[in-house]
Amino acid sequence: MSTVNPYLKQYKKNQVETATPEKLLILLYDGAIQFLNKAKHGLNIGDLGLFHHSLVSCEKIIIEFMNSLDMERGGKFAQNLYELYSYYYKTLVDAGISKNLTKVEEVLHHLTGLRDTWLKAIEIASAEKGANLLDDEPEDDSRDTHIVEDKYVKAENEEDDYEEDDDYDEDEEDDEDL
Repeated sequence: MSTVNPYLKQYKKNQVETATPEKLLILLYDGAIQFLNKAKHGLNIGDLGLFHHSLVSCEKIIIEFMNSLDMERGGKFAQNLYELYSYYYKTLVDAGISKNLTKVEEVLHHLTGLRDTWLKAIEIASAEKGANLLDDEPEDDSRDTHIVEDKYVKAENEEDDYEEDDDYDEDEEDDEDL
């Protein structure tokens, strides 16, 4: 049975709790990408439990992306993102049913591209503001950040429960990625 280093777990919790909304977005993309890589690994080695758990964890992050969009303020851009996320979600559900690695890789490719795009947009906005938004302290009244944080921490705790319950042996390298 794998045990997660309690200091690493606390570090991850602190990282989420102190993240700006921009940094939290990137952390969520990193998590989704890591889960898809774990799903691929699970399918490749025939561990359907790992495959399923990892897909569901990624699906939860995608649902959070969908739920966090402000359709009124975001307009057409938010609608387009919603449709993309919806497509990714449906593709992953189908991949889970059919055990289709190609569909997992398709979503992984697109999420990686979106993460890179968001990171570049954050860097540009940060440069225009004259400050690095990824390192700024979050505002105390940032309600949306706390909602996403709680769901992210909950998803992280669910991953830990899976590891303890099913004797899932995770590489230390995977722990450091998130």
